[in-house]
Amino acid sequence: MAESDVSAETGERADIVIAGAGYVGLTTAVAIKDAAPHLSITLVDAAPEGVWEKDARASAVAAAAVRMLSRLGIWQEVQDEAQPITEMIVTDSRTGDAVRPVFLTFGGEAKPGEPFANMLPNTALNGALRRRAAELGIAIRQGVAVSGLDQGMAAVTVRLSSGETIAARLLIACDGVKSAVRDMAGIRTVHWDYGQSGIVATVAHERPHEGRAEEHFLPAGPFAILPLKGNRSSLVWTETTREAERLLAADDMVFELELEQRFGHKLGALTVEGPRRAFPLGLTLARDFVKPRIALAGDAAHGIHPIAGQGLNLGFKDAAALAEVVVDAERRGLDIGALDVLETYQRWRRFDTLQMGVTTDVLNRLFSNDLGPLRALRSFGLSLVDRAPPLKEFFIGQAAGLGKGPSPRLLQGEAI
Repeated sequence: MAESDVSAETGERADIVIAGAGYVGLTTAVAIKDAAPHLSITLVDAAPEGVWEKDARASAVAAAAVRMLSRLGIWQEVQDEAQPITEMIVTDSRTGDAVRPVFLTFGGEAKPGEPFANMLPNTALNGALRRRAAELGIAIRQGVAVSGLDQGMAAVTVRLSSGETIAARLLIACDGVKSAVRDMAGIRTVHWDYGQSGIVATVAHERPHEGRAEEHFLPAGPFAILPLKGNRSSLVWTETTREAERLLAADDMVFELELEQRFGHKLGALTVEGPRRAFPLGLTLARDFVKPRIALAGDAAHGIHPIAGQGLNLGFKDAAALAEVVVDAERRGLDIGALDVLETYQRWRRFDTLQMGVTTDVLNRLFSNDLGPLRALRSFGLSLVDRAPPLKEFFIGQAAGLGKGPSPRLLQGEAI
């Protein structure tokens, strides 16, 4: 990253540039602009216009994130499309087992009347965030990538693939687990590949799911069934990468037969709706979340295994914390891109992220195998948790994003 002074004549100017217009980038932009309307924010996203409208997936939005989205005026627009998770059950079995004993059950409320999570179509959430961004005057440059950075004392010049430049007080990287901005900033990562892929698909079934989510721990990895509106469910199906490739290449009949083996017959006949896709699974943790005038958030800072369903919600926590740090600094007359300001954000988020990364890594290694002693140990552990209400309350709180420790105001449903 070259060192240079950024003059007032350098191209366009903005207070904040955010690379990546996914959920975390959009939420960060909306949260900052909602609390500090005078700050100018530009989002740049490498994906072509309209790609987000073709995303057939759904995401689990934890209770804390729902509080934040409600405070920002977004949840009210999408709540009719959200499916509350009313119950969560966990089993541990082999693929061919005729009976799958339930080792662990969770009630679906963080607090009375508040589901610990809701399933929401990705297009609904992305669309609502984009409309709110437009209302607030946030510029979105679609089909434009960050191609280079030049860091000066007072600003960072962001070079774009279009040939333009934007001089900003702060650059926020929300451009995914393979973040180009992170690499340009010289931030190294810790990474390893699990040799697994997560198959994602939507399934229609004959009988209602009653809002129940299920996670079956199978030898190849977790198989999660997550309820959607109507008689439909979203699948996150972990397999070895080689097996995932075989399943994606199979015709519909073979795929649905393999699916039925894992899904079971309790919800009647199954039909796969829309495309099926697979994503490589691994653990990626950035060694630093900040550099002078640069901050990482979402998958650019951490990519974890979906075994606990917390990847997106970790990103929402980043958005809430970073927005609070930036807005508080601006109100106090501080430089929002200064390293000492950004380190406040890093201290706030780093331990929680590392803890969740280690937890998902251990869980994946513990459950993605068929070793007899480990099967007995984990079955005993799950049964123990199921019989200990305080432990169950702890895990529900974690799943809801309402764990112990200081929480950003937005995640408590409060304004910044």
